Amino acid sequence: MENKTRIPPGLTNEEVAERVKNGQVNHALKPLTRSVLGIIRDNTFTLFNMINVVIASFIILVGSYKNLLFLGVALCNTAMGIFQEIRAKRNIDKLTILTQAKVKVMRNGELCELEQDELVLGDIMVLNREDQICADGMIFQTDGLEVDESQLTGEAEPVVKRADDYVMSGSYIVSGQAYVQVSAVGEHSFVSKISMEVKQEKRPDSELIRSIKKIIKVLTFIIIPIGLALFFSKYLQGLPLKESVLGTAAAMIGMIPEGLVLLTSIALAVGVINLAKQRVLVKSMPCIETLARVDVLCLDKTGTITDGKLDVTDIVLKHPRVTSSQITASVGAIVGSLDDNNATSIALGKHFTENPDWQIEKRIPFSSARKWSGCSFAEKGTFLIGAPEFIFRDLSAENRQELDDYANQGFRVLAVAHSQEMLSESVLPEQCELLAFILIADNIRAEAPDTFTFFANEGVSIKVISGDNPVTVSNVAVRAGIADGDKYVDMSEVGEDADMLRLIEAYTVFGRVTPHQKKDLIQAYKKEGHTVAMTGDGVNDVLALKEANCSIAMAEGSDAARSVSDFVLLSNNFDSMVNVLREGRRVVNNIERVASLYLIKTMYSTVLALAFIFLAGAYPFQPIQLSPISSLTVGIPSFFLALKPNYERIKGQFLHKVLQTSVPAATCVITYIMLILGFGNMLGLNFAQTSTMNVMLTGATCFVALISVGHPFGRKTKLLVGTLMAAFVCLFLFGGKIFSLVSIFDWHMMLIYVPLLVSCGPLYWFIRHLIMRFTWAGAKD
Repeated sequence: MENKTRIPPGLTNEEVAERVKNGQVNHALKPLTRSVLGIIRDNTFTLFNMINVVIASFIILVGSYKNLLFLGVALCNTAMGIFQEIRAKRNIDKLTILTQAKVKVMRNGELCELEQDELVLGDIMVLNREDQICADGMIFQTDGLEVDESQLTGEAEPVVKRADDYVMSGSYIVSGQAYVQVSAVGEHSFVSKISMEVKQEKRPDSELIRSIKKIIKVLTFIIIPIGLALFFSKYLQGLPLKESVLGTAAAMIGMIPEGLVLLTSIALAVGVINLAKQRVLVKSMPCIETLARVDVLCLDKTGTITDGKLDVTDIVLKHPRVTSSQITASVGAIVGSLDDNNATSIALGKHFTENPDWQIEKRIPFSSARKWSGCSFAEKGTFLIGAPEFIFRDLSAENRQELDDYANQGFRVLAVAHSQEMLSESVLPEQCELLAFILIADNIRAEAPDTFTFFANEGVSIKVISGDNPVTVSNVAVRAGIADGDKYVDMSEVGEDADMLRLIEAYTVFGRVTPHQKKDLIQAYKKEGHTVAMTGDGVNDVLALKEANCSIAMAEGSDAARSVSDFVLLSNNFDSMVNVLREGRRVVNNIERVASLYLIKTMYSTVLALAFIFLAGAYPFQPIQLSPISSLTVGIPSFFLALKPNYERIKGQFLHKVLQTSVPAATCVITYIMLILGFGNMLGLNFAQTSTMNVMLTGATCFVALISVGHPFGRKTKLLVGTLMAAFVCLFLFGGKIFSLVSIFDWHMMLIYVPLLVSCGPLYWFIRHLIMRFTWAGAKD
C-alpha cells in the first residue's frame, strides 16, 4: 500500500445513521420504466378515449343507451393495455435490480456488501479489478491501482492512481485495488449525471410506432371536422336529432383504430415478458422491434465471442539449461508473490499453482504501461514475466518470426526472463536471459459459433470491433466461424482522417480500435443505411453502444456498459441473442399482419363519412352494429394472431404491407354498401333492412381479409376463425333486437345479399391482385 498501511475501519453505525438523517445517501436513479400511475394515465387519457367519451355523452343525450356498447369495448381495451404494460414494467424492474452491482465497504472495522443506494458520504469503498466506481471519492490507500477513465475523458489508456488522488464515478478499475473514501453521492456524483444524460439522449427507433403515429396524426386532423360536417349535414337534411347523432357516432367510432395502438403495446409488452423468462432484460419495449430489423451486428471480442477468460495452453522452453519444472516454479513464485488480479495473472495463477515460497526482496506489480511484472528473490535473482517486445528490445529475427507465427495462430505470448541483478523501482535490469514463452489463448464461448451461423443465415452481417491486436482478433473470429474473419485492419495505423466508409466495405475485423473509432465505425454503417446492433461489456464500448441503433451488454460486463444498453443478457449467454431476434421478428411480423384488419374499418368509415355528407339518407350503420364486426373480425382474432410464431426476416415497408390487405377489403365494403343502398331504394327497403345487410356484407368481407391475414392456418387458428364465424351468424339468428338487426329471411333482402355474399371472396382477391400488380410495376419503374 502507498503512504498508509492500515486497513481503514470505515464508518460506525452511528455515523451512518447521522448521514442518512442528513440525506447524504447515494440515492438510486429514477427507474428505467414509467410509474404505475404514469402507465394508467397514458393509457387512459388518450385522444381516442376522449373522443369516445364525447361520443358517448351525445348518445346518452339522445337516450339510445344500447349504442353505448362500444364504450365497454374501449374500456376493456384500455384495461388490457394497462395490465400488460404494468406486467412488463414489473419484469423490467425486477431484472434491473438483479443487474445492479453491489459495492463493498468497510463499516465498523468489517468488510460488508451493500446496494449502491445504501452508500453514504464518507463510506470507505473497497475496489478491485473490474469494479465500476459508483460514487466520487478520494483514494485512502491503494496497491497498483489503474483506472480506465474513457467514459469521462474518451482516452482509452488507463491512468495510474495513488493515495490522495481523486477518482470519479463511472470510472472502471483495470487492475490493482484500493480503499476509496466517498466524497460525493446521489445526484452530485458523476455517474448520476452521465446516466441521466445517456437516458435522455437515446431514443429507440421504431418504424412500427412511427408509422402508427403517422396514421393517428392524420386521423387527428380529419376525424373531428368530418364528424361535425356529417352531423350538421344530416340534421340540416331534416333527419331527426337521434338518427343524426347515432350516424355520426357510428362514423367516428369506425374511424378510430384504437385497437391498433393497444395491439402494438401489448405485443411488445408480451415480448418483454417472454424475454424476461429467458433471462434477457429489455429496457424499453420498442428496442425489441429495432433489433428485429438489424442487418449489421458489431461485436467486441472480449465478453461476446470470448468469455473474457484466458487459458495457458503451452510452455515453449527457450533456454537449453532450463526445464519445465523450473519455469513452473519461477512463474508460480511471481504469481504468488504479486497477487495481481488482472485477467492474465488469473490465467497464470490457475495454471501455475505451485508456489515455492522463495524469500522475496523486491516486487514490481504488473502495469499496462510497462507490460511486465517481476520479483527479486534472495539467492535466486530476478524473474520477469510480460510482453516479449517490452522486456527484450533486441529480440532475434528468429524469435520475432516465432512470435508472429504464434500471433497468427491467435495466441497471446508472455516471455519469462531471468537476471542476476536485483530490481530497482520500475526499471528493467540491464542483462536479461530469455527462459521460455508462455502461450495464452482466449476462451471462445461454446455457443458463439452456432449463434454466428444463425445470424449469417438470417442475413445479418457480423463485424468484430476490438481494442486488441488485429491478428489475434482475426484468428479468434475465424475460430468462431465468422464469415470473412480473415479480413482485418489495424485501426491504429489508419490515421484520424481515415475513410470509414471504405474501411467498412473492405474489412470484417477491426483491431486496436479506440473508443471514438468504435463510435465512428458505427456511424459509418448507419450512414450506409444499415440498422446496427452493438454488443460490448466494457467501459471502452460505451460510446459505440450509445451510438448503435440497438445495444446489448452481458450481465457480467461493466456497470457502464449495462447502464447504456437496450438489452442485458442476464445469463451471460450470447446464444440468448437468437431468442431476442426471433422474439422481435415475431412481434413485428404479427403486428404488420393484423394491423391491416384495424385499418379496414378506419378506411371504409372515413370514405363513407365523407360520402354521406353529400348523400341523402342516414349513415349506413348504428354504433352498436359496429361492435360485433369490430370484436369478431378484428379485436378477438388479432390478439391471438399477434402471439403466433412468425420468424421471417423483416423487410420493412410497414404501411405498404398493411395497405395491400386493408385497401381491397375497404374497397369491397364501400362497393357493397353503395350497391345495397341503390338496390334497397329500388325495392323500397327501410333503414333497418339495409343496415342489417350492411353489417352482414361488411362482416363477410372482413372475415375474408382475416383468412388472408391468418394464412397459413394451424389447427387452433382454424378453430378460432370457425368459432368466430359461427358467432357472427348467431347474431343474425338470435341477437337481432340487441344489435338493431332484422330477420335475414326476407326474400327482397335475399335477392340482394346472397349474390353479394357469393362474390365476396373473388372480388377481394381480384382487387388485391390489381393493387399488388400495380405497386410491383411501379416499384420496377
